[in-house]
Amino acid sequence: MSFDLVLFGGTGDLAWRKLMPALFQAFRHGSLPDGGRIIGVARDELSDDDYRELIRSRFKAVEGAKRPSPEEFKAFASMLHFLRMDLSRPEDYAKLAELINGRGADTVVMYLATAPALFTSVVKQVAAAGLNTSRTRMVLEKPLGHDLASNRAINDAVQAVLSEDQIFRIDHYLGKPSVQNLFAMRFGNALFEPIWRREHVANIQITIAEDLGVEKRGSFYDQTGALRDMVQNHALQLVCAIGMEPPINSHANAIRDEKLKVLRSLKHWTAESIGLHAVRGQYAAGTAYGERVAGYREEAGVDPESRTETFVALRTEIANWRWAGVPIYIRTGKRLSSRDARIEVNFRAAPHAIFRVPAGYANKLVINLQPKDGLELHLLAQGQDKRLRSNGNGSNGTPQLAPVQLDLDFDKRFGTERVGAYERLLLDVIDGRLNLFVRRDEQEEAWRWVEPLLDSWAAEGNPRAYAAGTWGPSASSAMIARDGFAWGEEQ
Repeated sequence: MSFDLVLFGGTGDLAWRKLMPALFQAFRHGSLPDGGRIIGVARDELSDDDYRELIRSRFKAVEGAKRPSPEEFKAFASMLHFLRMDLSRPEDYAKLAELINGRGADTVVMYLATAPALFTSVVKQVAAAGLNTSRTRMVLEKPLGHDLASNRAINDAVQAVLSEDQIFRIDHYLGKPSVQNLFAMRFGNALFEPIWRREHVANIQITIAEDLGVEKRGSFYDQTGALRDMVQNHALQLVCAIGMEPPINSHANAIRDEKLKVLRSLKHWTAESIGLHAVRGQYAAGTAYGERVAGYREEAGVDPESRTETFVALRTEIANWRWAGVPIYIRTGKRLSSRDARIEVNFRAAPHAIFRVPAGYANKLVINLQPKDGLELHLLAQGQDKRLRSNGNGSNGTPQLAPVQLDLDFDKRFGTERVGAYERLLLDVIDGRLNLFVRRDEQEEAWRWVEPLLDSWAAEGNPRAYAAGTWGPSASSAMIARDGFAWGEEQ
């Protein structure tokens, strides 16, 4: 199957840092269909060879095992082409149409790796150039809009020229192997699903922590913030994966229907619940990797008086029969203590104690997302403790149990067979599979849920300050402690 993949923003950060390495890995694995052409589009004055050299130089920043050898890159580079375009000029879209129509590939993928403010204009120009054919697929990067109204405006513009099954709203967390294995664990095995409910689960914690600051994205991030950048999309998609009912089959709409039900079941925000169950913070100067680092307001591109949040902690519930009363805690932020993304499902304690166990201990399932990738099951077991009597009992006649852990590291188990998130998602776009992409009504429901927070915080003062290199404002720990629980690292 021949394809053309057009990367709008082809010299940008996302293109060389994520998309090109993913496309190369697909090429190396033999998964990229034959007859492919990758066209970078940007305002730079580059020839095809110049563009290939630019991408080759960028691959030096890729981790060693994923870096191409000279021979591999030479073969991959034959697919790379470049077209200089000013995205505001209709005549440049005519040049793109001439380039694409002259080849007549089976599938044309247009990946909008540009500022979201350009989406509507690009989509209209693509249609005006006659490039919105039945073989066209369009990929939209997040954040798709700034609020519900802007999200609807973008979706209206795209759906005016393309059908819903041609629109791929990407959330790379859905392509992560650990998230895929969360679905497999739940719906491909009989072990966990019977206890995946309020009678057995005490609480669920979602942490997406970054130890870096805003780096070179200060001006973009200052207009976005942690709630829009991470919660509205990534975190809520993880909530859906955890809380959804089993779909009737593995088709895209069956999965999306169940995710939509979760989003519609999330408890709505009130002024009272925002005060109790929502914490926003902003990092101040602190220490990271043993070095002094600047506070958020001192970062390049950031307003010195900025009120943008770099940390969010929330408590919510899924108000349905399966999950009623089970608190779900969401936490994300920059310049935190470590880079760590995980889901913790904390189970209730055994109903009747016949053993001695560590105080407050209960079983826990941890789904590690990054940097580690895998599953951990935390259990209790009786070991051969020398302090125990020969009959296996302690001094009070009651056996003592100790924590043990079953650890499945996907990288060790599957090694080179692993498929990265963007690699998987890009191949799905080329093949036309929508399972791991977000439908319009899902996205709008997610925006609808976060909007009361956006409105409330816009009217408030400054976020709570926290020192870089910590786990965020103390109010985050206080929020979860009110329910008698603690974040994973505090247990």
